[in-house]
Amino acid sequence: MGIEAIYNSIKEQGGDPVKWAITDLGLLFSLPLEKQQQLKALLIKDSFNYHYEHNNFYRQQCDEKGVTPDDIQDFDDLIKIPVIPVNAFKSADSHKLLTKPLNAIEHEMRSTGTSGIPSVSRRCDETMDNAVIGIYAMYREMFALSKGAGLCICPSTEEIPEMGMIKAFNFLTGLLDTHRFVVKEERFSPEEAIEQLAQWQGKFTRHLIGPPFLIHRLISYLRATDTRLKLDKDSMIITLGGWKRFTGQMISRTEFNAEIETYLGIPASNIRDMYGLVEANVIVIEDEHNQKHVPPYIHFSVRDPKDLSKEVADGETGQLVILDPLARSTPGMLLTEDLIYLRKDDTASTRNSQRMQYVMRAPNAKEFGCCAVNLESKMASDEAEQQCPVAQ
Repeated sequence: MGIEAIYNSIKEQGGDPVKWAITDLGLLFSLPLEKQQQLKALLIKDSFNYHYEHNNFYRQQCDEKGVTPDDIQDFDDLIKIPVIPVNAFKSADSHKLLTKPLNAIEHEMRSTGTSGIPSVSRRCDETMDNAVIGIYAMYREMFALSKGAGLCICPSTEEIPEMGMIKAFNFLTGLLDTHRFVVKEERFSPEEAIEQLAQWQGKFTRHLIGPPFLIHRLISYLRATDTRLKLDKDSMIITLGGWKRFTGQMISRTEFNAEIETYLGIPASNIRDMYGLVEANVIVIEDEHNQKHVPPYIHFSVRDPKDLSKEVADGETGQLVILDPLARSTPGMLLTEDLIYLRKDDTASTRNSQRMQYVMRAPNAKEFGCCAVNLESKMASDEAEQQCPVAQ
């Protein structure tokens, strides 16, 4: 049975093809790219139709561009779908983006970068169901975690319940036996982190979870004190939040990997970075070859920044558009402020997918970072006042 026949059969039985897609990742990653594109076209076409019919604001955007559901028939037509700039989620009237009524919204998630203006992403129960199932499915597919201890080098959701980055880390801890958040009131003590790792030694496989800048702080402390730890054979370092610091400096991934191997004994294959946006219901996760895989039900369209109606070739850098069929409360057709390219080099991975490589924020971006940059800026400001001696 072909992809379209399966898709239509699920719909005829009253089922939800989106939920089937997000739960059967093993199958989807094994499909040839052509079949994945066929599935994406079906999912995204239905999503576009839904928002076009139920969202007056979005329909107006489509009408202004002269695009209707009849214009979207197959994968090659997806580029015609009108997109919403992510900075629209920062506007004071961002509720206009809603396809569902405001009283149907279950959860609000926020991301605040250097501008200090929060991006507010509202999710109804349907969208939350899709996001939670999809994120956990990707965690299981890419990490295969079901036990161990997580040292979360970041604040807890108790302190910052609305921050998307922290929410994603909190979801991850649900797969572990135990965990601990070691950033409290915007302060981080490397000594406390090292002590906790020692307490878990021999009891759990120990994992480090957090934004790169905070993992980097722990490594900087270990280097400054010439302290070398040896974590466990299957320990992972899992990061999310970007590699650019609030100062504008970049953390070198090559040096980061080398120092983690030196001071924690973790090989690069177990250092896994993730990419995500608070406005989208997707987590892109690195495999053991440090290549980020886009879930096969999400489409990354890389556009020419000078003409967003055109895509660049795979391997060329362009501005990322995310087509996300999991979104029901707001249209999941998003123009991001990120420049990326889709890798076309050979890979030893057994998974078929789009593989993305982040490059930088677009030069015309409203700000150069989100959750992690804002968090580091606040911590640095507080530490300067307290004259904190922690290594930077």
